[in-house]
Amino acid sequence: MQPRTAVLKRVIDIVVSLMGLVLLAPVMTIIAILIKLDSPGSVFYSTQRLGRNGKLFTMYKFRSMYVDSSVRRNPDGSMRVDRHDPRLTRAGRILRVGFDELPQLFNVLKGDMSLVGPRPDPLEALAHYRGDERRRLLVRPGITGLAQVTGRTEIPWRQRLRYDLDYVGHQSLWLDCKIALYTIFEFVPFLQYYRLRKRASVSTQAIESHASGTPSSASQG
Repeated sequence: MQPRTAVLKRVIDIVVSLMGLVLLAPVMTIIAILIKLDSPGSVFYSTQRLGRNGKLFTMYKFRSMYVDSSVRRNPDGSMRVDRHDPRLTRAGRILRVGFDELPQLFNVLKGDMSLVGPRPDPLEALAHYRGDERRRLLVRPGITGLAQVTGRTEIPWRQRLRYDLDYVGHQSLWLDCKIALYTIFEFVPFLQYYRLRKRASVSTQAIESHASGTPSSASQG
């Protein structure tokens, strides 16, 4: 990404995250109340994640699990949360569709994250990176990203890494806009038809063909 484009992306991050925090304040207040009424413990959950250039930062989320819940992992080292996971609270089952990520707007405002980018991995994920997969750390992690609009946790972590690498190699504001649009589809019920079509047909190559006109490196593998 060109320096001027990177500056513009950061300006957009600041403006949108600030507006989001103001406009969504009533929603976030209601979520906080529901969490407190549902189960004992803090409203927020904080965890250390890998940021740009591998620098650790504290990422914020709304708590969706019972306090002191154990960590479950897939064979590839990625964290595992099933749809009917008993560690999830009643409120957490609703929040896990994406509302639990809203406090990360604070991370975006601080500069730890961007609105769009690879999802931040925990420190232990470094041990599972192969070859050039560390390149995903060259950019700020995002609240949403290319891997999230092509299946989220429904696709293997290793495949999500490939999508992240494609994003790093084909960054543009236009690609960010398309990813943001597809993310909105996830939260609007009457757009379910388009969301299902997107999951069936959207690939890295399809998105990037609009962003840069070049073929996707993942699709060539």
